[in-house]
Amino acid sequence: MSLIVQKYGGTSVGDAGRIKNVAQRVAASRKQGDHIVVVVSAISGVTDRLIKLARDVTPTPPEREMDVLLATGEQTTIALTAMALDAIGVAAVSLTGAQAGIVTDGVHTKAKIRNITPREVHRLLNAGNVVIVAGFQGQTPAGQITTLGRGGSDLTAIALAAALKADLCQIYTDVEGVFTADPRIVPDAHKLDEVAYDEMLELAGSGAKVMQLRSVEIAKKFGVVFEVRSSLSDNPGTIVKEETRSMEDIVVRGVALNKNQAKITLVGVPDRPGIAAHVFRALADAAINVDVIVQNISHGAKAPLTDLSFTVEKPDLPKAKGVITGQAADIGFQEVSTDENIAALSIVGVGMRSHAGVAARMFEALAAEGINIGMISTSEIKISVVIDLGRGEDALRAVHKAFLATGS
Repeated sequence: MSLIVQKYGGTSVGDAGRIKNVAQRVAASRKQGDHIVVVVSAISGVTDRLIKLARDVTPTPPEREMDVLLATGEQTTIALTAMALDAIGVAAVSLTGAQAGIVTDGVHTKAKIRNITPREVHRLLNAGNVVIVAGFQGQTPAGQITTLGRGGSDLTAIALAAALKADLCQIYTDVEGVFTADPRIVPDAHKLDEVAYDEMLELAGSGAKVMQLRSVEIAKKFGVVFEVRSSLSDNPGTIVKEETRSMEDIVVRGVALNKNQAKITLVGVPDRPGIAAHVFRALADAAINVDVIVQNISHGAKAPLTDLSFTVEKPDLPKAKGVITGQAADIGFQEVSTDENIAALSIVGVGMRSHAGVAARMFEALAAEGINIGMISTSEIKISVVIDLGRGEDALRAVHKAFLATGS
């Protein structure tokens, strides 16, 4: 008897009919004699509606109360899924994240899982039940409700699979698997049969919406092999696993476009040791992730000054600007400017380690389309550029054509 963790995203449980479809899939797996743990997201659109409702009440809702509010989305789905299974004769019990033993830190809206003690999950499985767990949520040791950030149900599923030592983890979504680019923007994008953890990490961090970044980190850390596949068909999906030698034969595995970026520039920053550390420590203490960073000599400056630019997630822009403004006296910059009209385009592939000329080929593809590059960031297996938001989709298609039109 195997233990299988299945996660179903918001579109997979988007209405009563799709919830019934999920129940039929789970019942088919259960009929084979396996223990099944199901993790579900909120019904598609519910989280956004709850966020809008909160901001209609107040433009700056307290983060603790946002967690209490947003956790209700998944709790609705677990109850409905358990009801759908019960209606077709399958014993099922729904659990909140807290009831499933998921303990987090105290960072509201972006909590990290500290540990999972799945005693209640094991007890219910051993009693013959399918266990339905609310994704995206947990609780602090003090009993406060927390949420895990956008895509947090992926993290719940992977972490539960690791804690339960599951034999299989399946991430069901509304797409067939992981593609070389967003097929809604690039019509000739094709599905990948397999992706290395490191590649999936970079793609997820670069705007690919198939998996949450932290969920892939947990999968790599605990060796959880998982499959991304569609809940609307029976076709095989994409296996995400440890890197193999054959993966290096492909230079670029995928291209991702992140439209959810904003740029902050500190103009006239004193050019002395410790300034950058001060800036980014303050942002880190506020749980704000920074991506691309560029520093250069400030234009027209008589004293030794620099301009410091960096990108953050667009929803974090007001908070980040507030943090920086609060440090003005300590940092001594002249002004702060922001730009939300940007996008980050990234190419990813473990094969980039052993192939020269990849950056040049990317820049040539963008130049041919008349697309200007504002910032550049590189790692061993990724190259990212910051470009104008209005040219983002053109850039995605051009770079995909340059690297992946023939499976390069």
